[in-house]
Amino acid sequence: MGFRPFLAALSVAVLMGAAAAPVSAATPCRDAKGKFITCPKPKPEKCRDAKGKFTKCPPPAATH
Repeated sequence: MGFRPFLAALSVAVLMGAAAAPVSAATPCRDAKGKFITCPKPKPEKCRDAKGKFTKCPPPAATH
């Protein structure tokens, strides 16, 4: 009789933990005080040729 409420509480805790995981994964960036902030967007890559002039970057290599 004591096992069934324990099992119900455990399943509720697991479900709540699974629902909270995507929220924390969406905003992993924190400031110096530890508060969550939006992550800065990565700067675009700037490619240069052998002479040092800017060129169009080649497409990324396919990985299969």
